[in-house]
Amino acid sequence: MTRIAVVMGGWSAEREVSLVTGAACARALETLGYQVDRIDMTRDLAGQLHQSRPDIVFNALHGTVGEDGCVQGLLETMGIPYTHSGVLASAMAMNKPAAKAIFREQGIPTPDGEVMTRKVLAGRKDFRPPIVIKPVNEGSSVGVEIILDGDNMSPLDGGPEDQLVLVERYIPGREIQVAVMGDRALGAIEIVSPGRFYDYEAKYAPGGSKHLMPAPMPEKDYALALDYSLRAHQALGCRGLSRSDLRYDDTGEGPASLYLLEVNTQPGMTPTSLAPEIAAHLGMSFEDLCRQLVEDASCQR
Repeated sequence: MTRIAVVMGGWSAEREVSLVTGAACARALETLGYQVDRIDMTRDLAGQLHQSRPDIVFNALHGTVGEDGCVQGLLETMGIPYTHSGVLASAMAMNKPAAKAIFREQGIPTPDGEVMTRKVLAGRKDFRPPIVIKPVNEGSSVGVEIILDGDNMSPLDGGPEDQLVLVERYIPGREIQVAVMGDRALGAIEIVSPGRFYDYEAKYAPGGSKHLMPAPMPEKDYALALDYSLRAHQALGCRGLSRSDLRYDDTGEGPASLYLLEVNTQPGMTPTSLAPEIAAHLGMSFEDLCRQLVEDASCQR
């Protein structure tokens, strides 16, 4: 019987979400007949894995360390096949400025942006609202701020003045998410959030947002969203499942515009997560999705 270690938790800002993802995936894998070990990652993950001796690691981590190539590098060194993307793709996707450079090289539209400290931003007269301020390497919208015209907010309100952030032009319009599995874009979903954007609470709190599947877009724009997401997945070298975040600006009088914001190499697998919902629309159960991820697991060593 194949033994799978579901690695979850850790110490990132997304620990709690990872625990929910890990628990759901572990239950699904047990239903499929796998022998499952649940591992709440500590800083001695190598020791935990040595004790478990799994055939495959199911990476259910979110955020730094688990999603940025660090854990992937350890698994490569230990020679244990694992799910989702490898070292380089994980590191590149998690680093927002690096990923955006790849999108531009591929001809995929992405909002203009620049990396700087909050102190520098506060003194820049050319970066006026509406703008979006993001940590350069966090996921799940952790630490993202939107400053609109008329807001009584300063870049210094959101963190220490020496914090390095990515500052982007704010794109009005609608939130679109696309799931990609392997060499196929599974579909696009629209997120309707009560707040300014699809933030952490909207993503993971029950009833935090409304999901429209498939996204109500003209057929050509829907196809373009899938195309951008698949091309980004492939350009980054992603493996298994990814989820792309896009903005669809249909607020003007002219043609609508699509912008790719980022690619998430470890999409959430919680009861409110989008990738399983998109897959389910195609008739793919949660268990099917987990099985495909396990069958796709590999080690590049």
